Amino acid sequence: MRAKRYALPIIVLMLIFAVGILAGCGSQPAKQSTPEPAVKDLILATTTSTQDSGLLDVLKPMFEQKTGYNLKIISVGSGAAMEMGKKGEADVLLVHSPAAEKALVDEGVGINYQLVMHNDFIVVGPANDPAAIKGSASVDSFKKIADKKATFVSRGDNSGTHTKELSIWKAASITPEGSWYLVSGTGMGATLNIANEKQAYTLADRATYLAQKANFKLEILSEGDKNLLNIYHVMQVNPEKFTKVNKDGAKAFVDFIVSPDTQKAIGEFGKDKYGQPLFTPDAGKKEADLGK
Repeated sequence: MRAKRYALPIIVLMLIFAVGILAGCGSQPAKQSTPEPAVKDLILATTTSTQDSGLLDVLKPMFEQKTGYNLKIISVGSGAAMEMGKKGEADVLLVHSPAAEKALVDEGVGINYQLVMHNDFIVVGPANDPAAIKGSASVDSFKKIADKKATFVSRGDNSGTHTKELSIWKAASITPEGSWYLVSGTGMGATLNIANEKQAYTLADRATYLAQKANFKLEILSEGDKNLLNIYHVMQVNPEKFTKVNKDGAKAFVDFIVSPDTQKAIGEFGKDKYGQPLFTPDAGKKEADLGK
């Protein structure tokens, strides 16, 4: 009889406990989800180095998962990317040609212009180094290449890399021309492949070179000049000039790429595979302080 006497109170207590748990669960606030963007498609025009290095393969899914946007990447070189911006054919730009970028901002095409990261340019060439440039500064290296008429492959595409190359020729007081000077008209990865086939010299960004090093036999022969600094900025295309621009998505991308989590990911990209990061994160820094 004692078992029957205590059975009912135990069942009641168990029910009360269960109801309490459910009530407690019900009182917890629902998890906040990211609201769906009104316009989901977002066009990023960028240089080939951000794509060829593999960095955007990491950042794209991070951005899409965080914001709900569909990021369409058009990798065409900085010059062509900025031309897209001038025509309102892109929403946001990630480029590395500072002088041209600042002109774009001055024209009112680019807004929310922010420093993102940097790496550096390098002069690469065949191991036998026919122009004997190894260890020389970039300007001296270009002079030796021209004097020897050793084959040099230029991107020739108005990219940030091409612009930097032209500035080095100018500093060397040389107008490159002749059969030794080849123009690829292509991105960085393809230009490196052509230089490899021709056993020629070229100017490359370090990130693309390291990411694709296994595909060719070219060595770093000149590096470390301060004028070889390779600086990347991001900017929105001005929605007041182009009403079809996805201004909310563009701002979301700028906010994302300069955010602490993304900057950390940029700073760690490449460490596991190459033993060094391919880019140095710079959000919040002053451009004048880079490379010091």
